[in-house]
Amino acid sequence: MRMTKPSLQRCGSGQSLLETTLLLPLLLLLILNAVNFGYFILVALNLAAAPRSGGQYSILGFSTPAVLVLPPPGPPGSTMSVSYLTYQDMTGALYQPSTASLQVCSKILGLNGSGASQTSRCSTCTGSGCSAAGTGSPAPNPDPESPSFVLHRVDVTYSFRPLIPGTPFGIALLPSSICASSGGAVTCTFHRQISMRAMD
Repeated sequence: MRMTKPSLQRCGSGQSLLETTLLLPLLLLLILNAVNFGYFILVALNLAAAPRSGGQYSILGFSTPAVLVLPPPGPPGSTMSVSYLTYQDMTGALYQPSTASLQVCSKILGLNGSGASQTSRCSTCTGSGCSAAGTGSPAPNPDPESPSFVLHRVDVTYSFRPLIPGTPFGIALLPSSICASSGGAVTCTFHRQISMRAMD
């Protein structure tokens, strides 16, 4: 007669379900953070490229071998302006780029001061239009070699909401100077500027 020992195997059918339940929140947290940080990087890259294009255009303009014509800072609706080109660089990559604030400082607006304290005048633009030329805020620093060189500057400030709002999804890991939570709504503000010098 054969004797059979009772099986020592345990039923493991609920173990997989329990492990999945415990790991799923952590896995979702990692995936959602990756999506938000990818979006932050996309916004930062596009905001770095747009003022650079605008700054180069404000210096070079639409020049030909015969004549150099410097473009005006605005309005954004004019296809020959610096603000139009800068907003177009942001269009397609950013949500509502016309909400960005844009400051253009260039020689075509005139200069403040004289000698070594000479600074370019600035105009602030939004999607609807540009302000009159003035010192701007923040005011540009004088070029260290003025009046031989003139400083051109394009400054972009863009506020947006993350794709996946909420503190656990990457907002807590970013500096409070970039993203802030107010009343349950999270808003991030990126600021990029480019300064280039042109020989006068």
